Amino acid sequence: MTWSSRFKLLAGIVVVIVLVAAFTVIFTKRQSQVVSTSASIQAEEYEVGTDYSGSIVKQFVEVGDKVSKGDKLFQIKSLSVLQDVRSDLLSYKSTSYTVTPDGTMTFLATVSGIVSKIDTKEGGFVQSGADLATIDRADSLYVLGDYTLTPRDYERIQDGATVELMLPNQTTVDGTVKKVSVQTTEGNAETEIEVASKYLVQGAYSGLVNPGTPITATLSLRQDGMFAGAQDAMLAFVQKIGL
Repeated sequence: MTWSSRFKLLAGIVVVIVLVAAFTVIFTKRQSQVVSTSASIQAEEYEVGTDYSGSIVKQFVEVGDKVSKGDKLFQIKSLSVLQDVRSDLLSYKSTSYTVTPDGTMTFLATVSGIVSKIDTKEGGFVQSGADLATIDRADSLYVLGDYTLTPRDYERIQDGATVELMLPNQTTVDGTVKKVSVQTTEGNAETEIEVASKYLVQGAYSGLVNPGTPITATLSLRQDGMFAGAQDAMLAFVQKIGL
């Protein structure tokens, strides 16, 4: 064998080794990631309710309005409020309302955020115990993702693990695992994961960062060595065919 042939053979072996190593790394990386079956941006919700029935005499907010803690939301006029004030059963002021001597109660925002839902309108009548509105608390956005995992993959979830969040416009930002809950269905771990991210600022990325926005959340699992993914895949295949 000539030296030229030997060099070609050696070069071919090196190329094969490099390709095998590269494919192994890629395969292992894919085996250490799992994509959500569904995921969306969520916010902490605060419901504004009334303990008194009455007529809505004034509405100060609409859906989408930004409110600060202490801002006025609704006013109701109620005979029950008037009776309780006169009987000293109800104070004139608290963090969530103010009351005037004529029985008018003004509801105040107890958190800053955005009004995401209104359950009543000015001029309407509400029953005691009814909800008036819902406020999405400011700086409380997170992602809630659903995953269908094997028991082996579930075991590889780590607190604080990285989650890649892809918005509808293909922009990606990083998040971390904050909370995990699971239930077993037909041998699979149906897993719900709460993801925190400093990049989830309401209205960011051309308005896409808002509660309800669907996204794709790719979870990174713990890697148990370079060939762990290949070994897991082979074991799963062997078990599937009954060997």
